Amino acid sequence: MTEERSHLRVKGEPPARWGAARLLTPLIDAHRRPRGPYTMASALLSHLVPATLRRSPELVAAHDIEILAAAPELAGVVRAGRGTIDAELPDEERILVPAPRRTLRLANGIAEFVRAAVRPGRALAVCNGDAADPTDAELLEVLMRRISPTTLTIMVYSGGPNPPPDTRDADELWTIVDRCMREGFLHGAVELGERGLAATEPGSALWWRFAQRTATALGGLGRVEEARAVWDRVRLASQDPAMHAAAAYGTAMLDARHPDPARRDLGRARAWVNEAIAISTILPDPRERAFKLGFDRNGLALIELRHGRLDAALSLVESAIELAGELGERHRPHRMVLLANRAQLLAGLGRTKEALDEYGAAIALDPGFPDTYLDRGNLLFKLGRHDEALADFEQAMRAGPPLPEAYYNRAEVRTVRGDVEGALADLGLVVELDPGYLDAYINRAGLLAGCDMDEEARLDVETGLRLAPGNPYLLTVLGQLETAAGRHAEAEAALDQALEAAPGLVAAWGSRGALRYATGDLEGAVADLTRAIELRPQADLYANRAVALRALGRQAEAEADDHRAARLS
Repeated sequence: MTEERSHLRVKGEPPARWGAARLLTPLIDAHRRPRGPYTMASALLSHLVPATLRRSPELVAAHDIEILAAAPELAGVVRAGRGTIDAELPDEERILVPAPRRTLRLANGIAEFVRAAVRPGRALAVCNGDAADPTDAELLEVLMRRISPTTLTIMVYSGGPNPPPDTRDADELWTIVDRCMREGFLHGAVELGERGLAATEPGSALWWRFAQRTATALGGLGRVEEARAVWDRVRLASQDPAMHAAAAYGTAMLDARHPDPARRDLGRARAWVNEAIAISTILPDPRERAFKLGFDRNGLALIELRHGRLDAALSLVESAIELAGELGERHRPHRMVLLANRAQLLAGLGRTKEALDEYGAAIALDPGFPDTYLDRGNLLFKLGRHDEALADFEQAMRAGPPLPEAYYNRAEVRTVRGDVEGALADLGLVVELDPGYLDAYINRAGLLAGCDMDEEARLDVETGLRLAPGNPYLLTVLGQLETAAGRHAEAEAALDQALEAAPGLVAAWGSRGALRYATGDLEGAVADLTRAIELRPQADLYANRAVALRALGRQAEAEADDHRAARLS
């Protein structure tokens, strides 16, 4: 018999003795004070990495980015073989703020490293779980989800000893806040940034750095009104034109990028970004003026894009690119972003060859930035250049920690190539990396249903509908499954609901046409299939309508549909 193990979360403090448990490391204290983000991860990696490096250096190299992000003290041990150009740039040139989901990528990479590095049968004990930084809390959840307790049993205790008082002064806080923003630890940047603001003189240079980072992090977390309040504090405390320009731009982006599209106020955003542009235009230093003015015009281009005015947006981005020519070799991330934005706008305008050229130029500036490979890969996929798209998606995978979007996109390429097994494997990895990735459940449910794996498809539909109740794509798959199972009333209810939510959804019209044929409603089947064909002609839709027409005795129309189906096939 083998002992069944499970991970544990315990309310309270850890025990004084561990009995038969074979601890991987001494008890790790996850309290975020005083170290901040990835306190627990740093302790764990500092224990595992040196021995793993001797035994399996390629494993460490494959996870260099996530190891060094969580445990920068290992920089003297682990060589940084991958990464973007950001690491080598001065503070004023680092403009890219990692998305909040970057920490999930780091957590998945660390989990994969730990799973491969530990010898089975050990336990990891962590205390002060309730006081952990969000980075460590997320990592513990991922470790418990992705590592079997037979490999490493994880025991998290909510309580633990109180840490000593945090007496760090403003300069020490700034070092940690700056690291938080570079790595995308936005919760830590907010918490420590607010302490830095309280410890510095309003309007001073260091106070401004804390304010800019804190407001930017709050915006990235979707805490829009708190971010707006910080920018208001900047306007109250400072008469520096560069600060006011940056505050105006930051405030504009809160409205232009609001996470809820219904709450975006593009008029107010335009007013603020116009103020930023007006101030940047009169900055005395020519290089600072060229950089900030180009930055602001790029922000205005986003507002034009939100209005659907692609030509106006493109003109603004091109003017920003022209200004960037005055910066010499400096500000490469800024120029890379502008080139990538120009590529997206050119693609939207149908100028695909120019768009691909611009993506190539952006990649040349920063070959380690994965997002540009994804964007170019998506365009190549739309153009039917599947080999090149696949190469870009796989390069995005190699560029950094696990990236769910890259595997999702590769699954789409594999699907159109008929590699259903490969597509299912990729989609399975997507939901393992990110259990909230709705589109992966939608696509996998459809593929599983197409393979007559109805039970597995139903599980994905149910999971997806818990994430997004009423999703029309999932309801369409549910309708297909209910039709196949002979539960026609349930199928009709699901498909009716799907069409109510998305009247232009071709698959729902086609599926309801198939249902109506199955229930003997031949005229209804023809009507639904006709509507699907009007929306997007497809061979299978013509073939199915031909069957219904033939059953109605409308032979000539059926034969015409057969010919159309053959031509499209």
